[in-house]
Amino acid sequence: MIDYHNLTPEQEEEMIQTEFKALLRDYAATAHKQKIEIITKAFEFANKAHGGVKRRSGEPYIMHPLAVARIVVNEIGLGSTSICAALLHDVVEDTDYTVEDIANEFNPKIASIVAGLTKISGGIFGEGASAQAENFRKLILTIPEDVRVILIKMADRLHNMRTLGSMPPAKQLKITGETQYIYAPLAQRLGFFLIKTELENLSFKYEQPSIYSKLERQIMQVTPMLEDAFRIFIQPITKILDSYGYDYEIVKRIKSPYSVFKKMQTKHITFEEVYDLLAVRIILKPKPNENEKANCWVTYSAITSIYTPHPDRTRDWINTPKSNGYEALHVTVMGPGGNWIEVQIRSQRMNDIAEKGLAAHWKYKTGEQEESDLDKWFKSIKEMLDTSDFTNAVEFMDTFKLNLYSTEIFVFTPKGDIRKMPAKSTALDFAFHLHSDIGSHCIGAKVDHRLVPISYELQSGDQIEILTSKSQKPQMEWLDFCTTGKAKAQLRTILKKELKAIIKRGQDAVEEAINSVGQPVNNQTLQVVLDHFKITNSANLYSAIGNGKIDTSVIPSLFLNKTKNKWMRIWKLQFGSNDNKKEETTSQPTQHNPKKTLHITDADVGSGYKIADCCQPIPGDNVLGFIETGGDVIVHKRDCPVAQKLQASYGNRILSANWETQKVLSFLTTIEISGVDQTGLLKQIVQVISDDYAINIKNINIDTTDGVFLGTLDIYVYSADDINNLCKNLLKIKALKSVKRIK
Repeated sequence: MIDYHNLTPEQEEEMIQTEFKALLRDYAATAHKQKIEIITKAFEFANKAHGGVKRRSGEPYIMHPLAVARIVVNEIGLGSTSICAALLHDVVEDTDYTVEDIANEFNPKIASIVAGLTKISGGIFGEGASAQAENFRKLILTIPEDVRVILIKMADRLHNMRTLGSMPPAKQLKITGETQYIYAPLAQRLGFFLIKTELENLSFKYEQPSIYSKLERQIMQVTPMLEDAFRIFIQPITKILDSYGYDYEIVKRIKSPYSVFKKMQTKHITFEEVYDLLAVRIILKPKPNENEKANCWVTYSAITSIYTPHPDRTRDWINTPKSNGYEALHVTVMGPGGNWIEVQIRSQRMNDIAEKGLAAHWKYKTGEQEESDLDKWFKSIKEMLDTSDFTNAVEFMDTFKLNLYSTEIFVFTPKGDIRKMPAKSTALDFAFHLHSDIGSHCIGAKVDHRLVPISYELQSGDQIEILTSKSQKPQMEWLDFCTTGKAKAQLRTILKKELKAIIKRGQDAVEEAINSVGQPVNNQTLQVVLDHFKITNSANLYSAIGNGKIDTSVIPSLFLNKTKNKWMRIWKLQFGSNDNKKEETTSQPTQHNPKKTLHITDADVGSGYKIADCCQPIPGDNVLGFIETGGDVIVHKRDCPVAQKLQASYGNRILSANWETQKVLSFLTTIEISGVDQTGLLKQIVQVISDDYAINIKNINIDTTDGVFLGTLDIYVYSADDINNLCKNLLKIKALKSVKRIK
């Protein structure tokens, strides 16, 4: 590894020039028009602007824009305008140059892209709002105007993730939280599968380093066996494809550590139980006069004549491509070793689109082709921006994230037209998908001629007819029935007048409650209330109070200690006091250094540290801290969805944390057990828990059906190690087939 801190100026300059020449070579190998002159000019401009500035690693700052530009060329496939913008993307933000300077020196288009990539200084939604959310909003606003902004930002984020090791722990958590919450889903939505996979893995590496390292080792250990299985599996396939005279390539894909971890978490299984580590990809290269779809189906027929297909695991993404443009045939077959193996069949064009995403999608788009689903998605983003009135950036980001769905279902209209919808869409979502007027007057639906409510969750293959009535009016409760960003945005717009009155009612109640204890209504006091009710923004708070879902009577008590401390300080100033200064010091928020890792013990819980209700971590879990307005720290699991949202929205209040046990406090947790019912089983379970481990049991709930049982046990433990050891020993009971922590 290069020690950048000890390089001479000559060595630094040589390194910079070498990297720039590599960029030019990468660019020369593309099919884009060669505009070397303007790229060279952009590099020289950026190099001068960033002259003398170093990254935290010690390397010259210009190396970062150069790396981003190379990603833009090699991994995204953009041309000279995007390369120039990538080289200049930090100039306006980090130097004295302005967007106008960029426009004068280059052209308005490059300047416009650089402006879109420049972070906001000063809030859109007012003081105290989430700066991260505001910058996301600004970035998203650029998508309908020039999608290259988001693509360059994707390249910027990818390089930042690749060099994240030089950042302090809290900064790492902030960046990984943003990446997991929005950049990885956005990469998938735009079709950049390789970038999405790398972003997820890098985030996982820094958020759960021990688990990542363990899975990486386990995958490396089984890789030789997987390679042998791959060679055996493809032998009969290559033989039959050769007989057809096809030009093709067969490659293997081994699951990434993050993908394995996600499957283990979702399915509640061990690494040894992940049987689909290996996937096979067949890339066909048809001749100009050959039909690529037909060749894919012929290949499918050949494979299924050799190996038995899984009856429920065939996916036709050729005739019905995904919304991000993805096309392929997927079939899962039983391999020679008795394991299921997924085979992906694609043409070269389909593979380019799958790996290079949006850039390849446009590359192959010629003539008067029908508008693609990706084009429609861009239009829907613009429609959402134009028709929705968001009260804050966090609300905007949440709504946008709903548009980043990756799993789709296919439903049919009464006339038989196929429509793609996000998984878990409801009948009401579909109504708004058709038109806002249909959504606002929806009273129910018929699915396969069966009457269903507006809350009905659609299933793939449903034929749905929306029922409407002119007398029907949208209700606030409908927001609970909408799962898509489009439906929520349209519904909020329709309910705007009613919502305004509700919000005003809630706002008045909050202000009255805060003022009743002599506190001013400002961002700080509002944040105390938001933190208490675990609500992300004031609009949602006011709405909940205005609807009567939250009682405001508790609000004054949130400030009573502060008021008491204030009068105590006045008393002491006027009359003096011989008491210690405990009262005064408790009123001061605890100061935490975000650059340092927080070391917590179970003895600290309750004295400035709180356990998050959403994920209920225990000592030994991988955790992080979130600083509340009053200075208290909420401890979350790192993989908690709420924590990820906080990382993406309020990264400056995130602390890296280690939580170790001192066996002072016990924590309530829940394990799930399943197996074959037999006489005396419960006695064996209780004996292991109570006698062998001296663990207290709060509650046992077991249901038995046809000789198979499923149960949960609420127990008190000191640490995650207690849970892990207990689960291992419970599995020694022969009748138990699965033991796992669920809470």
